[in-house]
Amino acid sequence: MDRDVRHLAWHETLELHELIAFQSNGLMKMKQSVGKVGCPVLKSIYIHTIEGLEMNLRELLPFIPAAPMYGEAREYGEVQESRDDNAFYAGDLLGFAKTAVRNYAAAITETATPILRKTFVNHLLKAIETHKKVFQYMNERGYYPAYDLNQLLHNDVRNANKAISMTYPREEESEFTE
Repeated sequence: MDRDVRHLAWHETLELHELIAFQSNGLMKMKQSVGKVGCPVLKSIYIHTIEGLEMNLRELLPFIPAAPMYGEAREYGEVQESRDDNAFYAGDLLGFAKTAVRNYAAAITETATPILRKTFVNHLLKAIETHKKVFQYMNERGYYPAYDLNQLLHNDVRNANKAISMTYPREEESEFTE
C-alpha cells in the first residue's frame, strides 16, 4: 500500500543524521590526511574514497528538509567558527567511542572463552564511559544539541557542506580502478 509521504519517519531521520555526521567527519579527516600519503596507489584509493563520500553527502543532504519538524536554525545552538576545530575533534572522538561500544558488544556475543569475554566486557564499559564523557563535553558546549533535532540537523548540513567544500591535494590521474 503506497502512501503520500510528506516527511521522513523519526527513526530514519535519526539514521540519516548518524550517516551524515559520520561521513562528514570521515571526509574531513581524509582530506586532511591525503596529502601525507606517500604511496601513489594508496593515495588514489584515498581520493576515490573522498570522491565517494562527497557524492554520498550530496545525495543525503536533500533528504534533510523532509525531516520532521525541520525549520529555521536557532541562534543559541550555533557553533562559532572559532570553535569548529574542537567540535570536529570531539565529534571524531564521539564517533570512535560509539564504534568501540558497538564492536565490543558484537564481539561479546561471539565469545566463548570466559576470560576473553570478561576482558571484552571491561573494555565495553570503558568505551561506554568514554562515550558519556565526550557526549557531555559536546552537549555542554552546544556542539551536540541532542534534544533539539532541528538544530542537530542544521549542524549536520553545515558540517557536511564544510566537508564537501574543503580542498585537498589530488593527483592528475587516479591509479585506482574498481
